[in-house]
Amino acid sequence: MPLLALAMALFGATAVVVGPTGSARASLSASYQGEFLSYLAVDLVVGLIVATCARRASIVAVAGSLIVQLLVISGFSHGDNLTVNVVIALLATAAACMGGLLSRERREHALALRSQEVAEAVIAERLRIARELHDMVAHSIGIIAIQAGAASQVIRTRPTEAGEALRAIEVTSRETLSGLRRTLMALRQADPGAAASGNGAALAPSPGLADIDRLVAATADAGVRVDVRRGGEERALPADVDLSAFRIVQEALTNVVRHAGTERCRVLIDYGDEELSVEVVDDGRGATGNGADHGLGLGLGLGLVGMRERVALLYGDFSAGPRPEGGFRLTARLPLPEPAGVPVEAR
Repeated sequence: MPLLALAMALFGATAVVVGPTGSARASLSASYQGEFLSYLAVDLVVGLIVATCARRASIVAVAGSLIVQLLVISGFSHGDNLTVNVVIALLATAAACMGGLLSRERREHALALRSQEVAEAVIAERLRIARELHDMVAHSIGIIAIQAGAASQVIRTRPTEAGEALRAIEVTSRETLSGLRRTLMALRQADPGAAASGNGAALAPSPGLADIDRLVAATADAGVRVDVRRGGEERALPADVDLSAFRIVQEALTNVVRHAGTERCRVLIDYGDEELSVEVVDDGRGATGNGADHGLGLGLGLGLVGMRERVALLYGDFSAGPRPEGGFRLTARLPLPEPAGVPVEAR
C-alpha cells in the first residue's frame, strides 16, 4: 500500500521537524542536514509510487509530498537557509521521480519485449503447424486423387486393378487420418503427463528418413517409380533435421506425382561431414516458357515456400529450378552435428 506508506512517512517526518526536539534543533541550525533529513524517506516512497502506481496517483503523491515539505521548510527555515533547503527539497524530489520513471520505463520495455517474443513464438508455431498439415495432407490427397482417377477409368474393364487402387486409397486415407489425429492430440495436449492416459497415437514418433521406403512405396502405387540412393556416413539425426528432410522429400514427390508427367524420379540423400544433402530430380515437363511451373516447381504457392522455410529455420541452403537437359531439380542442404555412425556406401 504505497499511498498509505507515503502518508505515514510524511506524518513521521513532519513530526520529527515540528516536535519539541526538532524545534530545539531548528533554533540552533535550520540546515537540511538536521531536521529536514527525515524527508529523504518520504522521497524514497515517492519514487516507489512513481515506479509502480498509476499516473494520477503518482501526480497526487508528488504534489502532496512537495506541498507538505515546502510548508514545513518555510515555517522552520529563515534567510539563506530557506532558499537552500527549498532547493534541496526540490532536487531530492526530482531525483526520486526520475528514478521512479526510469524504473517504470525499464519494466514496461521488458513487458513489451516479452509480449513481442510471445507473439513471435505463436506465429512461428502456427507456421510450423501449417507446414506440417500441408505436407501431410497434400501428399496423401495427391496420391488418393490419382488412384481414384485410375480406378474410375478401369473399374469396368479391369476390376482387379481398380480394386488395388481402391485398397491403396483406403491405406493412404487411414495413414493420413492417423497423422492428423496425432497432430490434433498434440495440439490439444494441456498436461504432458496426461499423454500416458490418452490415445496412444499421440505418442507415435514423428516421421523421418527411416520412413522413406514407405513413402517410396506409396509413390510407386501412384505410378511414379522412385530410385533412392544414399551416401556418406549414415547416423542418427536431430529430430528437426530428420523431420524436415522427410517432409522435403515428401512434398517433392507429391509434386512429381501430380505435375511432372513422368514415371520415375531420383532421390539422393548424402550424409556429409557437416551437412545433410537431399536432392530430388525428375525428367518431367520442367518449366514452360510462359512462366508456369511444372514438376517439382508447381508447388510455388505453398509447397516450395514451406520447404524453403524449413531449410531457412535450420540455417541451410535451398534451391529449386528446371534443368537445362529437361526436368526439374530440388536440392536442400541442412547443417549436421559432428558425424558419428557407420559408413554407408552409395547405392
